[in-house]
Amino acid sequence: MQQIPFVDVRDGGPIAHAKARAAAAAALRDACLAPVPRWSHVCLAPIDRLASAWLRKSASHYLGDLESIAEILGFHGAVTLNMSYLFACTTSADSRGSDAPILRRSLDWPFRGLGKCVEIAWQSGPAGHFYNVTWPGAVGVLTAMAPGRFAAVINQAPMLRRGRGPLTFPYDFALNLHNALAQENGWPPDHLLRLAFETCASFEEAIALLAREPLARPVLFTLTGTAPGEIALIERTEREARVLRGPVVVANDWQEPREGWRARMGYENNEARKSVLRLTPARAPSFQWVVPPVLNHTTRLVVEMSAAGAGELVARGYECAPWRNLPEPATKDFRLADGGMAIAA
Repeated sequence: MQQIPFVDVRDGGPIAHAKARAAAAAALRDACLAPVPRWSHVCLAPIDRLASAWLRKSASHYLGDLESIAEILGFHGAVTLNMSYLFACTTSADSRGSDAPILRRSLDWPFRGLGKCVEIAWQSGPAGHFYNVTWPGAVGVLTAMAPGRFAAVINQAPMLRRGRGPLTFPYDFALNLHNALAQENGWPPDHLLRLAFETCASFEEAIALLAREPLARPVLFTLTGTAPGEIALIERTEREARVLRGPVVVANDWQEPREGWRARMGYENNEARKSVLRLTPARAPSFQWVVPPVLNHTTRLVVEMSAAGAGELVARGYECAPWRNLPEPATKDFRLADGGMAIAA
């Protein structure tokens, strides 16, 4: 197993990260695309152009970063992989038996390489610095912690469905994608979360921003602050927000069913993953909760973090060998403690 790289990019952000780790970004691209026939790679250039054109009309402030990164990396697919969307995740935020809330998350994505290629980027903005669990070449934020301010993660929201049954899924998926590309000009959720970490000085400021700004597609934001009661889930559609306070376990569905919306994963799967985290106390040993079905063949990353004090963050990458049903750790545990970086085997 390898160590998770720690990259200080407080001066330069994701562009500096891409420059410093260009070879790692190329390795990640190759790993993600390995299952795809090589002849299909010719599609990456036009998809990159389509994604860039959409981003120009979006509300994002980070188009320039993405264009610079694509130029630095010098290969097709840099924009496409940035604009792809995470598949499934399980998240919990709780403070039972602890002086501060603990945020736990697993990230499930079918792409290979995300577990062994994960990195910790030390970034900053006007509101202060933060630790971003990310990949070289990535522009947005999916999982991050700002010491003394807040921690936050993204889960994929349910899908707007117009019909019932699996036969209508491709139609609904294609129509939702078309509407997002052709009609929506809000923020990509991961870009908005980056803005929150760069500009929001507190837990409440982050909630206000994430609940207010228009989005390009629905998303679930889970945040924890520094005090036991500072826990919130923001259920977002493109223009509406529902803010739920208090301990929460999140899969890939609304906390309460909504007509016309269906979870990407089945109800039983979501509930089974949530039940594992409901039974895990806030101060349980690290990654005690990383068991099936939270751990599954698409699990690529697990993280635990707290924003209290100097901040705590533990991360581990996973990869799944073709002959195994469950992934195995691909990295040593990364641990951030007392404001400094340490690696634990």
